[in-house]
Amino acid sequence: MKKKAAAALILILSVMLVIAGCGNNGNSNNAESKSKNTETKKETEAVSGASEASYTPYDQLKDKYDIIIVGAGGAGMSAALEAKAKGLNPVILEKMPVAGGNTSKSSSGMNASQTKFQKEQGIEDSNDLFYEETLKGGHGTNDKEMLRFFVDNSASAIDWLDSIGIRLNNITITGGMKEKRTHRPEDGSAVGQYLVKGLVKNVQEKGIPLFVNADVKEITEKDGKVNGVKVLFNQADEKTITGSAVIVTTGGFGANKEMIAEVRPDLEGLVTTNQIGSTGDGIKMIEKLGGTTVDMDQIQVHPTVQQEKSYLIGEAVRGEGALLVSSEGKRFVNEMDTRDHVTAAINKLPEKAAILVFDSGVRSRVKAIEQYDKMGFVLKGDSIEALAKEMGVPADQLKTTVDTWNTAVKNKKDAEFGRTTGMDHDLSGAPFYAIKIGPGIHYTMGGVKINTNTEVLNKEGQPITGLFAAGEVVGGLHGQNRIGGNSVAEIIIFGRQAGIKSAEFVQAQ
Repeated sequence: MKKKAAAALILILSVMLVIAGCGNNGNSNNAESKSKNTETKKETEAVSGASEASYTPYDQLKDKYDIIIVGAGGAGMSAALEAKAKGLNPVILEKMPVAGGNTSKSSSGMNASQTKFQKEQGIEDSNDLFYEETLKGGHGTNDKEMLRFFVDNSASAIDWLDSIGIRLNNITITGGMKEKRTHRPEDGSAVGQYLVKGLVKNVQEKGIPLFVNADVKEITEKDGKVNGVKVLFNQADEKTITGSAVIVTTGGFGANKEMIAEVRPDLEGLVTTNQIGSTGDGIKMIEKLGGTTVDMDQIQVHPTVQQEKSYLIGEAVRGEGALLVSSEGKRFVNEMDTRDHVTAAINKLPEKAAILVFDSGVRSRVKAIEQYDKMGFVLKGDSIEALAKEMGVPADQLKTTVDTWNTAVKNKKDAEFGRTTGMDHDLSGAPFYAIKIGPGIHYTMGGVKINTNTEVLNKEGQPITGLFAAGEVVGGLHGQNRIGGNSVAEIIIFGRQAGIKSAEFVQAQ
């Protein structure tokens, strides 16, 4: 009996130790974390990525690193992995309780041209076509040098991800594109959390320190050269960390109502799909160092956002065949047009809202719909008429709309709106589904100005020594409108470049 009691006591103590270790990322003396349970839960839900237990304990923090990376989204982690591969010692500092940022919320996929997966699947594509369609989507206002680098390095980014166990070989299409080049996980699921999980795993395996609840407040400089950051840990403990280079990958400002109102007062009142940490911190810090910005008033409103929970309904749903209908049960737009055009069409409707309609085939091809269903967004009907009742639209009109569409798919000609993509399958597989949507603030095209080496530029167009940036914190690439699937490509392509070029800079010192 004594042996059994002792064993039970050991088991209980072990469980208590595990729980204690997981409670606050392994950080010691985190007295404030318990008092912020509600806030942390909200933040964790907003940026759900890896488990909190996966992050570096605070007591392992050093005073100096070769490269300091501010922000643990896709760009930041890609930069860290490339810097580490170059033999340097990077650190990642993330202000939120979990890694991932807006990357975790990405849904549709990652655009890339001339990839090995496209070739395997017989998809004929070219970098030039990708360039031309992105330039057209941005109304010709994209930074052409950045765009050229972007498309020409997209296939190698897909290869690089595959080499580290992140395979994106399920290919679909997004609005504004003529070819299938939006790469998704093999099972067709949302790209974001899959990408974040894979990047965090690689960061851990390479021994790269990743600290969360680490809010960088200032980028420091000395003698005209960036030399570190001031960071607040757990909203209480301020540290100054030095580094030979700093990479800013803090994302955009889509969750900062004040910044948005300043540049786009017309967007006041719209919901936002952004995680709550997207507040433009990096832009503000870089401006204080003399960095300049571009396209700050270019803010993308996504046409398909579930309004009650501000949740993005990914473009892949339309790319796999879904329709948009009005409250009258009628189509009103080419669903695969660019986001700005689709948004404008929705805003012309009396209710400034619409409904996505799709069948079981679309649902099987877009795994993200399972998550939408779990969140209570998806209406269901065993027939089109039954679905119309759930939607509150005229059944005869919705049936006519779907029948007309199915004929268009069969004839490969959409006489109503000229849609040419996302027409591989008709909508005939019962049961049928619908999701009510409206426009929401989604992406800030504007940000700091960089060159193709990801060096941050000042007002004279010269690099700020030792300062690099990548991802949504940067402006210029997308011009006045971003094509769906290009943001994930941007964070990987330019995140990698930031890691490589900052490493070369440090090694040349």
